[in-house]
Amino acid sequence: MSRAAALRLGAFAGAVALAFGAAFGIGSAIDPIAAADDNSAAPAHGEEMGGMEQTSGHGGHDGGGQLPGLAVSDAGYTFAPAKTSFTSGEKTELRFTIQGPDGKPVTQYTKTHEKDLHLIVVRRDLSGFHHVHPTMAADGTWSIPFTFTAGGTWRLYADFQPAGHDSTITLGTDVNVVGMYVPVPVAEPASSYSFDGYDVTLQGTPVAGKESELTFTVSRGGKPVTDLQPYLGAFGHLVSLRGGDLAYLHNHPAEHAEPGMKGGPSITFGTTFPTAATYSLFLDFQHGGKVHTAEFTVKVGATGTTIVPPKAVPSAASKTPAHAETPHGH
Repeated sequence: MSRAAALRLGAFAGAVALAFGAAFGIGSAIDPIAAADDNSAAPAHGEEMGGMEQTSGHGGHDGGGQLPGLAVSDAGYTFAPAKTSFTSGEKTELRFTIQGPDGKPVTQYTKTHEKDLHLIVVRRDLSGFHHVHPTMAADGTWSIPFTFTAGGTWRLYADFQPAGHDSTITLGTDVNVVGMYVPVPVAEPASSYSFDGYDVTLQGTPVAGKESELTFTVSRGGKPVTDLQPYLGAFGHLVSLRGGDLAYLHNHPAEHAEPGMKGGPSITFGTTFPTAATYSLFLDFQHGGKVHTAEFTVKVGATGTTIVPPKAVPSAASKTPAHAETPHGH
């Protein structure tokens, strides 16, 4: 069964919903707290990588501490959802606070990539990826309308930089969603992804522990797309999640984008994969006033294996298997 079919089944299975008390009750209760809860133990987000200033970026890591997204609390800050149990297919509201070292909700942030906070939502089998931007009330409570499309355990990531803090912080926690759970297998590695009339190819030689350059090329109807629109201050936005523990990497391309500029067809990222593993990559780009998401699976080893894009991409009319209609949100 494809990823899209599985999620559709989950979304409309209210009548036969499965309770996840025992199977998925662990949720945020097992989220670790970073070993040393101070700034010195936080992952180093401020290093330059591939021409990208990571001080205001996301997901940087110096290889010595906790990887981003694995802890619910780090550097004195805690990700605190208002509730951790939901029902699939039911419109709800995600509400949470970021509690500071003083135990109070944080209300002052430094914008990173045009936003005070980025929220990533994805099921733990890496289906149903959403990148959204909630709004904050005066008391520091963040909220956004949201509908979970299927049952299971979902991972939430809050990516932000508190005012006065010298780097970004990425915290993660789980929530449980009651509903039909159909495991969705991760797609096999491929160098192209086709959806909604677009074809996106991937080229690069990723190596564990070293900076790797990845280039995505966007075409539509067989023609290169040369009028990509700025999105979050760039022409592309890349989130990488490590299979197994869902450690979080988040980088932007070196090219900065201002309103009115045009980009494409290629978007290049400098990315450091911390370990040999399988990673799921989610590329967001904006074209025609709409944000689109392309998904890739990449196996990263100790020695580089070159990813070569196909000479001919699949017909955009036939969507990439196992990813084609996976719901996304922005």
